[in-house]
Formats: sequence, C-alpha cells, structure tokens
Amino acid sequence: MALTKVRGAGLGTVDSADLDGAVTINESSADVDFRVESNGNANMLVVDAGNDRVGIGTNTPDFPLDIEGSVADDAVTTVVRISADDPAASGDHAELQIKLGNGASSTTTRRVELHAFSNNGSDNRNISLNPSGGFVLFGCTSLPSDSVGGAGFEEAGDDRMILNLSTTTTSSRNVVVFRNPNNAVGSINTSGTTTGYNTSSDYRLKENVVTDWDATTRLKQLKPSRFNFKADKDTTVDGFLAHEVASIVPEAITGKKDAVDKDGKPEYQGIDQSKLVPLLVKTIQELEARIATLESK
Repeated sequence: MALTKVRGAGLGTVDSADLDGAVTINESSADVDFRVESNGNANMLVVDAGNDRVGIGTNTPDFPLDIEGSVADDAVTTVVRISADDPAASGDHAELQIKLGNGASSTTTRRVELHAFSNNGSDNRNISLNPSGGFVLFGCTSLPSDSVGGAGFEEAGDDRMILNLSTTTTSSRNVVVFRNPNNAVGSINTSGTTTGYNTSSDYRLKENVVTDWDATTRLKQLKPSRFNFKADKDTTVDGFLAHEVASIVPEAITGKKDAVDKDGKPEYQGIDQSKLVPLLVKTIQELEARIATLESK
C-alpha cells in the first residue's frame, strides 16, 4: 500500500508496507513521540517530540542526537559509520568510523577513536581520545614509544601535556616540518640516537654568496654578559641583551626593543644564539690566519 501521511495513533499493526510517496509523521507538530523497534532493541530509533531530540538505543535521549549502546569489557567497537561512495569509480569510497572503547579493567582501552578509511578499506589515519589516561593520540591507539609510531599528548604533573613524536625507524626521518608560502623552511628530525633542529640552508635557495668579509670587527661589538632573570633571582647565566645584538646579527633576534601589545603589555624580544655561530667561526678563521702570518715571520 502507498502511504503519504501518517497521523495520530490507533493504526494497528501492519506486517509490511510499501511506501512510494512522501511520509510525514506528526505533521501537526504535537507532542507525540515516535519509536521504532528492532529485533533486539525496543528503542532502536526514538523521536522525543516534546524535547526535539532523537535517540538511538535509548527512549530518553538527553541531547539533540543521543546514541547509546554497549561495548564488551576491554574492547573497542564501532558505533557510527559514515561512508560516501564515488559514483565514477565502482567500489571506491571514503569512510569515517567512530569507535568507543570500554576499559573495564584497563584505562588504555577506555577511549574514543575516529578512523578514516581509504577506498581499499585500509585504516589510514585515526585520532584517539583517552580521558582516563589523559592521552590524545594521532595515527596510533597507544602512546608513541620506541615501538609505536605516531604523535600524542601525554598528561603529566603540574597541569602539563607532553608532546610525544615517534617513528619506528632509526633512519633519518622528519617528525616536525615548518612551512610558509616559501615552502618548507625548517624541520626537526631524528636519526639513530640524535635529534636535528634544522633551518633552510640549501645553496639553491641563496644568491650573492661571499666569503670575504670582516667578522672580527663585528664580533668585538657583541657584549656577552652575566645576569639573572627577574623571575629566577638565584640563577646567574651567560648571554646577551637582545637589543644589543639586533644591529650586529639581526637574524638572531625576534621582536623589537620596548614593544608592547594593544593592551600595553610588554612583547619581549627573543634570541636564537645559534645564529651567532657563523660570526664565531669566521672570526676564528681570521684569527688563525693572523697567527699563521705571525708564525711565518
């Protein structure tokens, strides 16, 4: 039979119905709930009309869409699956799954996972949220380690979240890449037992390269100092005052002297002391040349 509208109650039980037209349930916008049973769940789909809520697996939805179910102890189960087929390629599709884990005896299992699948069904990427363990994981379902590759934030003391980045090879691999409109401009990579902090230096990126310049004169303008930071009065350190370095090695300094933000709060300068290395090396070379000249006399 063809139904175009269903109103009210008392329609009785229908074993089967073919609906070939539009169906409106509760067109009058009355406080009339709607419920669909499945073979094993009396509340497979529930519309709470009075509260404008939809429940799946519950007859008392607490949210606009409330999905409830059960997960076996220490198991992870898919609760939502969203799939989109590619009409131009038979069998190809993109898929997202939301999985819930019940950690009855293990906090690592108590988590929410978002999985993205490729058209061949392989699990390409996932995000895992573990409220009990305090983890947020990317590309893995346990905290990155020497045997688990991926990225994750690990909850620690003093209200900290520690970023863990891991690869499962000892070969040189980037774990962080910095980019801007000029492409990749820096990276952090691991190799064996070392970590490299890299900035762009390829010769193909440079021009007007000269090696005959006076480093010693510039170096003598630097004013290495000893001081303590106001927030750490008991610790004396060696270093520089940023504004004094700015005119000598400007690429080593970020920010401007005495800068403030729109609220008048200080915007402090910073220094990358590794930028001073070329000046130091060139000065040593110049001193070595002078020593060699004196020794040859």
